[in-house]
Amino acid sequence: MSDALVILDAVQKIFPKAEKPALTNLSATLLPGRITGLVGPDGAGKTTLIRLMAGLLTPTSGTIRITGLDPIEDATSLRQIIGYMPQKFGLYEDLTVQENLELHADLRNVIGAERKATFKRLLNFTDLTQFATRLAGKLSGGMKQKLGLACALLGTPQLLLLDEPGVGVDPISRRELWKMVHDLIADGMTVVWSTAYLDEAELCHDVLLMNEGQLLFYGKPEDMTNRIRDRSFQIRNPSGSRRQVLERALRHPNVMDGVIQGHHVRLVLRKNTPLPDLLELEAGENAELVPVTPRFEDAFIEALGGGPGGDSVLAQRLQAIVGDDNIIIEAHHLTKLFGAFAATDQVNFAVKRGEIFGLLGPNGAGKSTTFRMMCGLISPSSGTARVLGIDLKQSASLARQQLGYMAQKFSLYGNLTVQQNLNFFSGVYGLKGHRQKSIVNDMIEVFKLQPFLNTTPDTLPLGFKQRLALACAVMHELPILFLDEPTSGVDPVTRREFWTHINGMVEKGVTVMVTTHFMDEAEYCDRIALVFRGKIIAAGTPDQLKSQVATPENPDPSMEDAFIALVQEQAHE
Repeated sequence: MSDALVILDAVQKIFPKAEKPALTNLSATLLPGRITGLVGPDGAGKTTLIRLMAGLLTPTSGTIRITGLDPIEDATSLRQIIGYMPQKFGLYEDLTVQENLELHADLRNVIGAERKATFKRLLNFTDLTQFATRLAGKLSGGMKQKLGLACALLGTPQLLLLDEPGVGVDPISRRELWKMVHDLIADGMTVVWSTAYLDEAELCHDVLLMNEGQLLFYGKPEDMTNRIRDRSFQIRNPSGSRRQVLERALRHPNVMDGVIQGHHVRLVLRKNTPLPDLLELEAGENAELVPVTPRFEDAFIEALGGGPGGDSVLAQRLQAIVGDDNIIIEAHHLTKLFGAFAATDQVNFAVKRGEIFGLLGPNGAGKSTTFRMMCGLISPSSGTARVLGIDLKQSASLARQQLGYMAQKFSLYGNLTVQQNLNFFSGVYGLKGHRQKSIVNDMIEVFKLQPFLNTTPDTLPLGFKQRLALACAVMHELPILFLDEPTSGVDPVTRREFWTHINGMVEKGVTVMVTTHFMDEAEYCDRIALVFRGKIIAAGTPDQLKSQVATPENPDPSMEDAFIALVQEQAHE
C-alpha cells in the first residue's frame, strides 16, 4: 500500500531458549493519521512488536519498513521521526520535568530557537507548565505519563509508539491522554497504542488482536464487536449473592463469559445457544434476562476461547471463616499530614466481614496513603485505624499478622527466582515443613507458575508478576486481604481470573479492601468510597454512585462516568 507509513511483512521474532516464537508471520499496514490499538493477553507479543518497530530488536525473519526505511539499518534517520514511550516509566525520577525534557532534546538534537518553542508547546500541551521544576519522581501517575508523552514527542515524530500508556492512571488522566493523542493524529501522525483497557481499543481506528505471537484479528474494532451481536445480556435484579449467581452462570455450558456490573450480572452467550434458565441459575423470582449492547471486550474474550470460568481452586482450598458480620476494618477521623499537606483528611469508613470495599480516586487523591495506614505500614497523624479491633497505631505488628497485602508496585525480590520468592515469603508468614511445601505447591498450581519457577520476577510478563504477588499475599490464608491495584495493566482474561479467586475467597468469609483505576473492576465491590484531595466525597454501592450522576441524556451511566462526574463536580466547588 503506497500511502502506508508502516509495513509489517511476515515478521517473526524468536528469542533464544524460548519454547515458542514471540511473533509469528505477522503482517499489517499502518496508515498516517490513524490510531492502531495493540491488544491481547500478557505474553501475546505486543511489547515485542513495538520494540521491533522502534529498532530496539531485530526480527528473526520478515521485514519492517517505516517510510520505506529499515528500523535497524536506517536507525539514525528513523530516530528523528519515531517517538517511543515504553511500558515502564523510562525517565529520570531524580531530574525535574524541565531537566528530563532538556536531556531528551539533547538526544533528539532539538536545538536553537526550536528547542525553547518546543518546550513551551509541550508543557502547555500536557498541562505541565506549573510543574516544570518538580522532580519527575514526585509526580502523580497521570503526570508521569504526560511527561513520558512529552519526551516522546520531542522533534517531529511521524510515528508515535505508546506501550501501555494508561497503566496505573486514573480515568480522568486516561481521557486527557486520549484527547492529546487525538489532537496529534489530526496533524497526520500515526499512533500505535498498546493497551489492557479495551474501552480504549474501541476508540482506535484499527486493532491488532494478538495471542501467543499470532495475529487473530486485524481491522476496525466495531467489525470485531459485531461478531457477537445479540449475545450479550444482563441478569437484572438477582436475589441473594450476585457472586454466587455469576459462579453458577459461568458453569452453564451456554455461557462463555460473565462479570459483575453493580447489582447486575453481565453474561455473554456462546454462538447459537438458547438462553440459560434463570431458575436453574437460582437468580431469584424477580430476576430477568435483558439484552444489552455488546462490547469489544466481549468479542475479545470470545476470540481467546472464552473466560476462565467461575470456580476458584484457591477458594475451594480455604476453610470457611466462621463469625458474625461485625465490623472488621474501620477508620475514624483518619488523618495523615506530610508537613502542612493533608494526604488523608478526616476519613471515616467501616467494612464488615465478607465484604469487598473499594477505595477509588484520581492519582494523588490519598487512596494509597489511606490504604497504607490501614495496613499498618505508616502511622496516622491523628484519628484511628483498626483491624479486627486492633488499633494499628498501638499494635501495627500484631494487626499485620491478620492480613495479606498486595502492594501497588511489584514488591517482591527481583533477584530471587519465582520459587525462591514463594519459599521466602511462606517462611516469613510462619509456614514450615510439610504444610509450607504443600501450600507453595498449591500456589504454583493455582496461578500457573510452573514454567517460571527458575525465572526471576523482573523478566516475567506483567500478568505473571501480578499472579506471583497475589500468590504471596494469600498463601497464609488470613481473614483480611488488602489489594492495592491488583490488576493494573493485566489483560481482561487475567483480570477475570483474579476476581474469580477474590469472589471465591469473599464467599468463604474473607474481607477484602481494594483500590483500582479500572472502573469495570470497581463494579465487583459491595461498597465504594470515592476519595479526592484526601477526603471521601461520595460513598455507597456502585449502583448508588452511578445513580447520583444519571441524567436524561445519560440515564444509565457507567462507573467511569460516575467517577469522572463526581470528581469534577467536587473540583469545581
